[in-house]
Amino acid sequence: MSESTSPLREPGDDYEAQDAPPARPLGRILIVDDFPDAVEMYRMYFAHSGYQVLTARDGLAAVAMALRSVPDVIVMDLSMPRLDGVKATRELRGQRRTCHIPIILLTGFPERAIREGAIEAGADMFLTKPCLPDDLEGHVRRLMEGRIK
Repeated sequence: MSESTSPLREPGDDYEAQDAPPARPLGRILIVDDFPDAVEMYRMYFAHSGYQVLTARDGLAAVAMALRSVPDVIVMDLSMPRLDGVKATRELRGQRRTCHIPIILLTGFPERAIREGAIEAGADMFLTKPCLPDDLEGHVRRLMEGRIK
């Protein structure tokens, strides 16, 4: 391998992607999903739209990332390994550093989100997949109103 190439990531590796923030980002978004294509789609859309984007692959990584970087909004999948979106939301709501952060849970199974208590756990909303990036951004902007100067 040449010095200019980087090793490929293994499928089980935790990953974190952060685009260089614009001079004045619209806000910091944490995208959490165990499906890399979904993460990449939302990451590219939000970065291109002017947000600083952080990513995590599961709820445990999301909690750690949120405690470290305190994003303005968290967009998180419901079904993930290690710690699902509902349990991660409960954990984030229980931490003084992250209890105020708006959380959007994404799910392909809205009845599961209801049954597992997504809103009762502290999610500000849950949206059904597939969710188009521009629709998601509209919800993110509404949640951020008044929070970003």
